Amino acid sequence: MARGAMLRSLCQRHSSQRAAQFAGHHNIKYAAKSFHTSLRKPSQSIPSLCQALRPQWRQSQSCLEYGSALGTRVTLRSISSTPDSKDATPGAAAVKPTPTKRSRILHVCYRTLAFTGFFVLTIGGLVVLFFIYDASTYKEDPSFSDVPVSEAALSPRRGGPKNLPIAECHLDDDDSAAMSNQKEKPKLVVLGSGWGSVALLKTLNPGDYHVTVVSDVNYFLFTPMLPSATVGTLELRSLVEPVRRIIARLGGHFFKAQAESVDFSAKMVEISQIDPDGNRQHFYLPYDKLVVGVGSTTNTHGVKGLENCHFLKSIDDARRIKNSILHNLERACLPTTSDEERRRLLSFVVCGGGPTGVEFAAEVFDMLNEDLTRYFPKILRNEISVHVIQSRGHILNTYDEALSKYAEARFAHEHVDILTGSRVKEVRPDKIIFSQKDETGESVDKELPMGFCLWSTGVAQTKFATNLASQIPSQNNKHALETDTHLRLIGSPMGSVYAIGDCSTVQNNVADHLVTFLRTLAWERGKDPETLQITFKEWRDVAARVRRRFPQAGDHLRRLDRLFEEYDKDKSGTLDFGELHELLRQIDTKLTSLPATAQRAHQQGQYLGKKFNKMAQMAPGLTLNEVDYGDLDEAVYKAFEYHHLGSLAYVGNAAVFDIGNGMGFSGGLLAVYIWRSVYFAQSVSLRTRILLAMDWSKRAMFGRDLMNF
Repeated sequence: MARGAMLRSLCQRHSSQRAAQFAGHHNIKYAAKSFHTSLRKPSQSIPSLCQALRPQWRQSQSCLEYGSALGTRVTLRSISSTPDSKDATPGAAAVKPTPTKRSRILHVCYRTLAFTGFFVLTIGGLVVLFFIYDASTYKEDPSFSDVPVSEAALSPRRGGPKNLPIAECHLDDDDSAAMSNQKEKPKLVVLGSGWGSVALLKTLNPGDYHVTVVSDVNYFLFTPMLPSATVGTLELRSLVEPVRRIIARLGGHFFKAQAESVDFSAKMVEISQIDPDGNRQHFYLPYDKLVVGVGSTTNTHGVKGLENCHFLKSIDDARRIKNSILHNLERACLPTTSDEERRRLLSFVVCGGGPTGVEFAAEVFDMLNEDLTRYFPKILRNEISVHVIQSRGHILNTYDEALSKYAEARFAHEHVDILTGSRVKEVRPDKIIFSQKDETGESVDKELPMGFCLWSTGVAQTKFATNLASQIPSQNNKHALETDTHLRLIGSPMGSVYAIGDCSTVQNNVADHLVTFLRTLAWERGKDPETLQITFKEWRDVAARVRRRFPQAGDHLRRLDRLFEEYDKDKSGTLDFGELHELLRQIDTKLTSLPATAQRAHQQGQYLGKKFNKMAQMAPGLTLNEVDYGDLDEAVYKAFEYHHLGSLAYVGNAAVFDIGNGMGFSGGLLAVYIWRSVYFAQSVSLRTRILLAMDWSKRAMFGRDLMNF
């Protein structure tokens, strides 16, 4: 009775649904039903019950499978014996307890160890593969062989106005079959290795041109991140990419030299370089198309004593700034340094409240606030001061006003002194003399002790750009080379010389082209342009031509009906020459010069690359039809149109984004990560992206690099 009750209790603990799911064969179902029925009879003994059900159990392998299906573990010793076995006694049946579940902690530990082992094996495999690849990059056998070199490349002929060597052929013209095929292609000479030039080189199709790059440095510099390199956040090599690696895709050539002048009639550029003896050697470089992208220099504004300042335009500038900052910090720690001298050494002044000056001030403050107290005496932190001198009413004055105020509030919170409405008069080795308006509006001269000064107040023309402008009488702009909307240098032979980047500016003289527009319209109607009266329909045609020629004027020609009605002074329903000239002159005044930014230079380089690709594609047809004159640029491609994609600025563990049209946002570390992501994506190559990520990671783990070399 007790055994039957116990077995009945064990079997009834489990639902019939689970038993039905497990019992997939007819014999097991029948055995289970008989077993349940027999258990309801307390008088029947366990051995006799098992003896009766033995045929069904044999067909289903064993009764242990059924016991497992019911969630119980029943051991029936009598089943394993024959019917006549003497061991089949009532005491032979026993019930085993249900096994306990595995500990959850042990399960987690097991999974963790398994994952760790898989991770270690994966990393180990990758390391082994890397060493295999690294071993394949070494070459022990000499790889030199006989190389064909043109006689004209080894001994160039002399000629030109100064009887200089003419580099018509290069030493590597025959290094490969692809480069040999390019010798007869149009010669494209690019001066400079900045944003515009690199964007052009990366856009060109290989094989269309014989490309030669001339620059005084053999690398491309990612200028927006230069302030980070001055304080050790980034390494200098993370911001540069070799020019030769960029032009290798095109089979191009490179000269580390300087451009001196251009002979437009002979289509040759005078190039100079310093030989091993220190003497400057000159030669000519022929071209079919010349692209001037020599960049700009810092605008001095006629201030005295700028030899006591630092500039931030190149890798050498960043290296000198870093050494100067660390030198001041080390001198401030010496026991022989007085309190007054220590405060002067730790006074950092930035002249200019633009993006470069603001980002440098923010980087310096972050370095002093985050790394200085970890490795230098803490008293230095209390005596450090950072000042920004700005001539306008706000820093970042080209940004939205709300973003400028946010940056000022951020600097005020970090105790960075903002001196707006101030103009520097003189920079001395130990102090800066500047004027600032007081509450009454009068200028008051002040002095500010300083141990370091950065000058970042706009751009000016380079020496080469100034010489080039002096060769062309129609170049009247003293700040940049003037180009038309197709980026052709005004005053040069049409379609042969272009200028892009900071060294150039696009001329927006819509009113000066009025006669051209009206002459075309008058020729179509057979009338005199100056006596022509145009209707509203004809005004729409003129506006469409203005948009094609000057895309930047499109925003001011949206409501043509209102403009027509406003400048139709006599309400005659037509516009005469004077009224139309006044209308276009007002549009001229609303057009602003394009910003001297990397973004603009990059777009101009891409534009020229696409245009040159189109010209190369159409060249066979033009040659076949003997078309080699006229405005081919306008016939082949549209005019350049600048699209502002927004401006970014780092303001000390925070960032501001000016998208344009009054839109923008600012924030803390999240905005900083977005700021980094934008520049990470704009980096020129995979190599520089990997190096940037490594530098940011090293700063987080080990701090900034505080060594000077």
